[in-house]
Amino acid sequence: MLRLTWVQPEDLLGHELRQAAEDGREARAIAARWKAAGGCEAPARAGASPQRASRYLRLLAEDLLDELADLPSRTAQDEPTELERIRALCPRWPGRPDDARPPAPHRARPPAAAPARLEAAWLGRAVGCLLGKPVEKLPLDAVRALARSAGNWPLDGYFTARGVPGPLLDAHPWNRRSASTSLAENIDGMPEDDDLNYPLLNLLLLQRHGTNFTTADVARLWLDELPPGRAFTAERIALRNLLCGVEPPHTARHRNPFREWIGALIRADVHGWTNPGDPAAAAEQAHRDACLTHTANGVYAAMFTAAVIAAAATGAQDVHACLRTGLTVVPPRSRLFRAVEHAVRLAEEHPGRDGFDTVVDELHAAHRAYHWVHAVPNTALVAAALTHADGDFTRSVRGAVAGGLDTDSAGATAGGVAALLAGDPAALPDHWTAPLKNRLATSVADFNGVGFDALAHLTWSLTHREASRP
Repeated sequence: MLRLTWVQPEDLLGHELRQAAEDGREARAIAARWKAAGGCEAPARAGASPQRASRYLRLLAEDLLDELADLPSRTAQDEPTELERIRALCPRWPGRPDDARPPAPHRARPPAAAPARLEAAWLGRAVGCLLGKPVEKLPLDAVRALARSAGNWPLDGYFTARGVPGPLLDAHPWNRRSASTSLAENIDGMPEDDDLNYPLLNLLLLQRHGTNFTTADVARLWLDELPPGRAFTAERIALRNLLCGVEPPHTARHRNPFREWIGALIRADVHGWTNPGDPAAAAEQAHRDACLTHTANGVYAAMFTAAVIAAAATGAQDVHACLRTGLTVVPPRSRLFRAVEHAVRLAEEHPGRDGFDTVVDELHAAHRAYHWVHAVPNTALVAAALTHADGDFTRSVRGAVAGGLDTDSAGATAGGVAALLAGDPAALPDHWTAPLKNRLATSVADFNGVGFDALAHLTWSLTHREASRP
């Protein structure tokens, strides 16, 4: 029996009910109808429930999804998706690099980040992703137990099955998609992952359309280049919507309960890398990308990340200043803004080697109502990891993965930021980067087997091309 993940109406309904509770829609009557009909709750960690629903339940779920979409939200005024409304709510929206200077006919943007800095960022993203892959979908206590049993806590290297008791592995098996390529004893180059596929797609996007791309351009690129089986949650829903004739930005909302999850955030790095010193431009690019699949806090997470990375790309600011810059593009009364502020404060209040465990426990308690892939807790975790590590690469990826949420995605984002700040591949510990063998596996276009040095030069060439335009 084929149970296609992330698209079946009977599974989406439970997630949409949770989303309604988060964004302030009164959905108790709809939830009662679903429960009375025999409908199930959303799968806790998987993408599909184990049993096929009846035709009646599937049709009912579709109707209820549409009814939920029509309910008014109490958070709509504070959490808009349209860019101009977002900007209007952000009193510290960053200025453009040339705002304070007189007009000039051929003014250049800030210099592009050097290829070495971009190579470090690509490598850091890959390392953080690879570290988190084996334990993706596992709960926090399992992540901690597996690492401790192998003598790898705090995390100083990739996860391994060596020395882990059999009963513990039986109780908490590795991610089935990843164990064969991402445990320390199995790593042979960087395996494919959506956390690296999306940056590759965004390189293609900028090659074909430049920085003035539209959301429709993103959609057409995906239809041409993104295998549906390599897309998950909101991205898979958006692809389905496109194939059903739904146009952007409605693709983000139509029967899409994952529209505030982490998917847009993991697409944001290239927008930051290609706008060094210009967080506003990075955030605006990320917004156009994100609106294909996400709304509100899902979009803010991408904008925040892109702005942080744009600030870091010049090498002129420390991680704390970069995080503060990221918050300038997020509406201050949004859930994401409050979560990041709280996370940074926790990280500052609990320093020291053991302090981060306390930070993680506090974050899990504060965000227990959210799914483990939601953008709000994951963005907060990334901000906390970077703050607590003071930008140190190993401590940043260690913290993001040890936080036990979307381990590979959080690790990738934290690793990319910390490595960008480090500025050079040689600044990253060899035991993290050597197993990657300067080789990335992917199903995107003709990138399979590409080296991180080549990706850095391609990224630099795109940035340099835009920076040199009048």
